[in-house]
Amino acid sequence: VGELSLQVLSFPQDMEKERETLQAWKERVGQELDRVVAFWMEHSHDQEHGGFFTCLGRNGKVYDDLKYVWLQGRQVWMYCRLYRKFERFRRPELLDSAKAGGEFLLRYARVAPPGKKCAFVLTRDGRPVKVQRTIFSECFYIMAMDELWRVTGEARYQSEAVEMMDQIVHWVRKDPSGLGRPWLPGAPASESMAVPMMLLNLVEQLGEADKEMASKYAELDAWCAQRILQHVQRDGQAVLENVSEDGKELPGCLGRHQNAGHALEAGWFLLRHATRKGDPELRAHIIDKFLLLPFRSGWDPDHGGLLYFQDVDGLCPTQLEWAMKLWWPHSEAMIAFLMGYSDSGPALLHLFYQVAEYTFRQFRDPEHGEWFGYLNRDGSVALTIKGGPFKGCFHVPRCLAMCEEMLDALLSR
Repeated sequence: VGELSLQVLSFPQDMEKERETLQAWKERVGQELDRVVAFWMEHSHDQEHGGFFTCLGRNGKVYDDLKYVWLQGRQVWMYCRLYRKFERFRRPELLDSAKAGGEFLLRYARVAPPGKKCAFVLTRDGRPVKVQRTIFSECFYIMAMDELWRVTGEARYQSEAVEMMDQIVHWVRKDPSGLGRPWLPGAPASESMAVPMMLLNLVEQLGEADKEMASKYAELDAWCAQRILQHVQRDGQAVLENVSEDGKELPGCLGRHQNAGHALEAGWFLLRHATRKGDPELRAHIIDKFLLLPFRSGWDPDHGGLLYFQDVDGLCPTQLEWAMKLWWPHSEAMIAFLMGYSDSGPALLHLFYQVAEYTFRQFRDPEHGEWFGYLNRDGSVALTIKGGPFKGCFHVPRCLAMCEEMLDALLSR
């Protein structure tokens, strides 16, 4: 009875301590979000042509004025989302920059075949430089247009988003020839987890608070989740980045390839899908396979942080950067563990603390703002740039904004 009394007495104290920790992280995350957004607002806006510079050095100096369509779309989306969700970001200069970025995309992004495929890279004034044979420029174009519609109410943005969405669904599920990617007899019929992941994210985006859109893409929602779930292989003991079209393991390096960051990102996309379905069993499966499993295999026991790539059989990966620590897997892990914790046990919250402590300590630049993107295995900075062809105003502020919202919700509970 004495032991039980002590437990009962200490429980409120434990709860209060946990609340203090959550409150401290909420303040820390919110302050960091302000600093990160300020960095991009100060250094990335192209006042002459619209759109954004993303090739920024450590102090924000532009070292290349090429414009990457992925990152243009992401920054438009990010600014609109902040404007829509956070009172303190409801500032006209943020919305004006987002609109200028959106109009730049509308004018120049769609290049080939005429009016359908988006470029990957544009010059500063919008001339096409390179087109990829993938759907990802189009995906971020959709996200930008849908968020612009949500903050401006201008229907032309939503029409643009839906038209492009239906185009990429056609490419993925019916006829990929429009991507300009010929079928080669030696290439395996493989599926990367990235494609159904991105489509699942777009279903969430387009269907938010919109029953008509949610109904339109309900079948696609289920299809994407099923395709992602088939990447759980080896009797449930591994998440593989690439599988055959019918959900089997592929031979060679392609089949053994693992990317813990992608699995964790897919995990929180799937958690939202399970919430839409109201399926707690699926939610538990996702936490086990897409959060805990990739973390256990991907966390570096010697130096901390998530290894970028791994081989499921422990062989040496062929990618030169396999042992580096990159900004975005750690951002995705923070989101995933906090989202998983919201109605699960405390283990996920402590994993959030573990990842967040490492991330803030190693990636954050207290001198010039924003985060370094590329670390060596030991956590030392490999590249001092703050932005480039793949790192822009997206993963870091999205992580911080979502974590602030989730921490606020936990505290209000």
